[in-house]
Amino acid sequence: MPELPEVETVRRGLTPAMEGVQIARADINRPDLRWPFPPRMAARLTGQTVLRLRRRSKYILADLASDETLLVHLGMSGRMLISGDPLGQFLHDHPAPEKHDHVVLHMANGARITFNDPRRFGAMDLMETATSDQHPLLVKLGPEPLGNAFNESYLQAALKGKNTPIKSALLDQRIVAGLGNIYVCEALYRARISPKRRAGQISAARVAALVPIIRAVIAEAIEAGGSSLRDFRQTDGELGYFQHRFDVYDREGHPCRTPGCTRIIARITQSGRSSFYCPLCQR
Repeated sequence: MPELPEVETVRRGLTPAMEGVQIARADINRPDLRWPFPPRMAARLTGQTVLRLRRRSKYILADLASDETLLVHLGMSGRMLISGDPLGQFLHDHPAPEKHDHVVLHMANGARITFNDPRRFGAMDLMETATSDQHPLLVKLGPEPLGNAFNESYLQAALKGKNTPIKSALLDQRIVAGLGNIYVCEALYRARISPKRRAGQISAARVAALVPIIRAVIAEAIEAGGSSLRDFRQTDGELGYFQHRFDVYDREGHPCRTPGCTRIIARITQSGRSSFYCPLCQR
């Protein structure tokens, strides 16, 4: 599933084609994805200008002139692809419609935004902009890892007394929003913290050091356009490239990259997810 860097990459790709532009027509080609679409979705989108594109955790939020906000979640295999951009920022002409093109937004500037989702685990909803932070998918989210609210004091307090493994704690969207399996594995490797260590037993100094490491991993991944392992594509159809920088994720059986370390990367299962780490470097 796309994590924060992938979703932020998509948001940034959509911005020049959508922000400040009217949706001339919305084509809704099925009644649902993971959940049913909201009533009259095509009519509520058609004719509306996109005032702002923003992101909250793994969700893209498009604020409309109608004082409604379109929420988009990519799910496991969702892609938002741009074609026909009149500014010449995208190379692709409008392709022929494909089987899994479930939502198509025809923008007044000639761009076409296609939401393609073969597995249909994605989601879209419309909500009042003024109360969008109270949407059931957003209301319990923790702070953004790149925001000011995510700091050393906050994380120390959030982890204090927790008996869950640190890997599971960092995947808890109520503690920090947007982190997923890939970037938690990479951050814990850089911090030299075992994914098995109990969150509440990590010293305050090590927790404090983890905050800038998480920020750095996320920022580097965004700069690289995210990670493409199976389905993820940027809005122009290109792959992300952060997967070429993985130190531990999906490297089971390969040598640890820490200079002087002779161990190999191990994989364990935690809460149904694979955790990759170096048994020697991460304690």
